[in-house]
Amino acid sequence: MGSGKSTVCSVFSTLGIPVFNADNAAAYEMANNQIIIDQIKNLFGATIYKDGIPDRGRIASLVFNDTNKMAALNAIMHPATIHHFKEWCSHQQASYIIKEAAILFESGTDSGVDKIITVSAPEDLRLQRVTKRNPTWSTDEIKRRFSLQMDEQQKIKLSDFVIINDDKHSVIEQVLHIHKSLTE
Repeated sequence: MGSGKSTVCSVFSTLGIPVFNADNAAAYEMANNQIIIDQIKNLFGATIYKDGIPDRGRIASLVFNDTNKMAALNAIMHPATIHHFKEWCSHQQASYIIKEAAILFESGTDSGVDKIITVSAPEDLRLQRVTKRNPTWSTDEIKRRFSLQMDEQQKIKLSDFVIINDDKHSVIEQVLHIHKSLTE
């Protein structure tokens, strides 16, 4: 969260590489898949939807304060998102594709990819980015959310490539290097 995954994915997209965004797929499933909708209503109550739209902010605040609810939501969403990804993949024709996912390792979906790219940024910079994007979130709230994700150094150890997005290193050069490696 706040590392700059979306920025990096935009660069890959500019190179013509298809990018699957797991968060967008989950949002789509939450809003359009009746089985998922029913399961989420069962988990959080029918009022979690207003005019057919899930209150994602409220859902997030509930799951980030209750690990059991988070596990239950993940048990609903991960299979749906995995299915969505497989369906999306079947329509791609590029030499490779990118799957953008905030919790690739935590969800266990790292086993479904060939190579892993981690986007890394110092925590203070990530905190600034998330605060700017979500000005109503407190620093404590953001840090709590950070703490629920796998340690960045652990992710780096498990990755094939690491992009340093610290506003000092060129993200474009790093992406071009990885792109060349993946297309050779």
